[in-house]
Amino acid sequence: MHWNSLAEFLAMGRHGLYVWGSVIVMALLMLAEPILLRHGRKQLIARLRRQYSAEISDSRRIAKRDSDFHGNPGRSRN
Repeated sequence: MHWNSLAEFLAMGRHGLYVWGSVIVMALLMLAEPILLRHGRKQLIARLRRQYSAEISDSRRIAKRDSDFHGNPGRSRN
C-alpha cells in the first residue's frame, strides 16, 4: 500500500486500531515471555534445591537410625 502521510499510515485504511493494537499486544507478550521464563526457572531451581536438601537430610537421618539400631560398626564390642 501507499500512504501519503503519517496519519494515513497510522490509520491503516481505518484498520489502525486493530493493527496497532495487535502490534502492541505482541510486543508486550514478547517482553513478558523471557521475564516469566526466568521467574519460573528461579522457582524450579529453588524447589529442586529444597527437595535435594530434604532428601539428603532424610538419608542422613535414616543412616543414623540404622547405625543406632544395628550398633555402630566403628566401635568394638566387648
